[in-house]
Amino acid sequence: MKEKLMKEIQQKMNTYLNERQREQLTSVLHSCFQGYSVTLSGKKQQADEAMAENFRLLEQFIAAKRIEGCSEKTIHYYDETIKDLLGKTEKSVREVITEDLRSYLTAYQAERSASKVTIDNIRRILSSFFSWLEDEDYIVKSPVRRIHKIKTAKIIKEAFSDESIEILRDTCTE
Repeated sequence: MKEKLMKEIQQKMNTYLNERQREQLTSVLHSCFQGYSVTLSGKKQQADEAMAENFRLLEQFIAAKRIEGCSEKTIHYYDETIKDLLGKTEKSVREVITEDLRSYLTAYQAERSASKVTIDNIRRILSSFFSWLEDEDYIVKSPVRRIHKIKTAKIIKEAFSDESIEILRDTCTE
């Protein structure tokens, strides 16, 4: 962590220093930080811890889906969809609320011109994930519960008439 902090300081000072000054800065940083340990604090540490927990819970969820017998294609779709949500919200899954999910779905639809069917598929995946978290007692109540199924246009196919069925039968050779 100490090295990461020193590197960050050096990068921020890079444009203001010549090569000799950069070397001097590196030397000074090493001598000043000697004997100290550096840890993240405040919001950044909490955010990093929350993201680590989110991905740990996601791994457990994916393992549960494998045990249930989901195909690898389905598991991959679940994994990518949930990772996208976790990356965009930057919150612990324990803190995610319904409005966060609605905002995510709305932004997803706008950014990618996604169809209502796609958005409903994502909603179902998120519902499955948060329901699992609820069942496993990681959260009290799933925030997806208040997001209802997205209505999509259904294509109603015309039924075959008796005449059409007779024509099909007459034209069959086997």
